[in-house]
Amino acid sequence: MSISSKEARETRYWLQLLDKSELTRINVKNHQREVENLVKILTKIVKTTQLSKQ
Repeated sequence: MSISSKEARETRYWLQLLDKSELTRINVKNHQREVENLVKILTKIVKTTQLSKQ
């Protein structure tokens, strides 16, 4: 799950760059919201898992 969380954060970064670069006319706002939700979910899973191991 921690790898998935890192990948989701990286995807968020690349979507931000794509949005700011204006290289394409694709609206990435919906994708950014979805990735943000995934980051929150995965981060919560990782933190909960770490707490249960202690």
